[in-house]
Amino acid sequence: MSEVELLLVNSSDSCTMYTIQFLSDDMSEFEKFISKFRNHAELNSDFQAIMRFVEQIISNGALERYFRREGKVSDSVVALPVLKSKLRLYCLRLSDKILVLGNGDVKHTRTYEEDNTLQGYVIDLQKFERLLKQEVRSGNVEISEKEIKTDKHFNI
Repeated sequence: MSEVELLLVNSSDSCTMYTIQFLSDDMSEFEKFISKFRNHAELNSDFQAIMRFVEQIISNGALERYFRREGKVSDSVVALPVLKSKLRLYCLRLSDKILVLGNGDVKHTRTYEEDNTLQGYVIDLQKFERLLKQEVRSGNVEISEKEIKTDKHFNI
């Protein structure tokens, strides 16, 4: 089990973006993704495309059309980008106004389940979402129209 906390990445009228950070790590999951690919020449155009989507989401909201459905029908896991790309960034799209950015990597397989690294990122988000919903039900976490209010650490 690992402890994670929810961190604010960016907030606008249209969307509030969060990420998760394992307390044992120096960087959040989204920061790890950025530092992995920011200076990767071969994947630069894919990385830039994802970052442009992130900017559009801040401006316009986490609208469904920006994402590729991933995960299971019962969860909110999605991936950026929707267009053809070697890179995937996994997120939790909780609503048009709330997005949790996760981590991602190069996609070499047909599905994320066939790649242990990608599957790990998806599973972390699925576990986090399950715990978040549980904490909302028990009254420890409040989710408003565009904000998650919590000072809790989650064990995933």
